[in-house]
Amino acid sequence: MSLEIGTIVTGKVVSILPFGAFVEIEKGKTGLVHISEIASDYVKDIGDYLKVGDSVRVKLISIDPKGKISLSIKKAAAEEKPAAQEPAKPRPIRPSNFDWSASSKSTADLSFEDKLSRFKSDSDERMQDLKRSMDSKRSGGYKR
Repeated sequence: MSLEIGTIVTGKVVSILPFGAFVEIEKGKTGLVHISEIASDYVKDIGDYLKVGDSVRVKLISIDPKGKISLSIKKAAAEEKPAAQEPAKPRPIRPSNFDWSASSKSTADLSFEDKLSRFKSDSDERMQDLKRSMDSKRSGGYKR
């Protein structure tokens, strides 16, 4: 079997070290599965995930010029799972206390300038309310 980068093969765990696990993928060919490539979540102890003699599916990540083989269990598992649909992004929720139909009917007959002046006056009122509430919060809770 020729080893090509990106192929997924089944191998046998030969040894476990603190930084990863060595997996035999062919007779005489072993590769390292680094601790970061064992699972998608944080791996503190490799023994919680693998044992010597386990059969695992690994993806061949790289082969360096010296012949060292890098493997990944995490990437092999991700490719084998069918691509699940991503959950829908939450859409913004319309405020329930706002009457959407009333605003569109009342401004439908107005010109752009009238709509702009109405928006400006509403905005000024809201800014004044906001200033008042902020000033009362800044006073430290007592009036002078």
